[in-house]
Amino acid sequence: MLNAHRLVVSHLATSRFEGGGLRSHYEYRDLGIGAATGGRVGAHVIRVTDPHATSPPHTHALDFQMIYILRGWVVFDYDGVGEVRLEQGSCAYQPSGIRHAEIAHSGDLEILEITMPAEFETASV
Repeated sequence: MLNAHRLVVSHLATSRFEGGGLRSHYEYRDLGIGAATGGRVGAHVIRVTDPHATSPPHTHALDFQMIYILRGWVVFDYDGVGEVRLEQGSCAYQPSGIRHAEIAHSGDLEILEITMPAEFETASV
């Protein structure tokens, strides 16, 4: 059950980016939303650590996924759509199950990602 009386604040100065997430060429900063919502919603900032790495085609099984580009740019190849370049200020809703691959990104890429639920399955395709 959501605790409506629990405020969660995450400050950059006191937060850490950590590896070990979905992709090895990213670091993730957990914003604490997953813990505050009992896992119903997740939010984190992702930043690139390897400007030359890419992600092979994959899908996610989840109810909601939104990404917002905070810095830099990224190019995804979406099944049925083709290549889409997202730049600083771009936002994308990625429906559950859409096949996509990351094919390029800038060395300064930072992304805000919000998902429902916080933890979800990813499958290579």
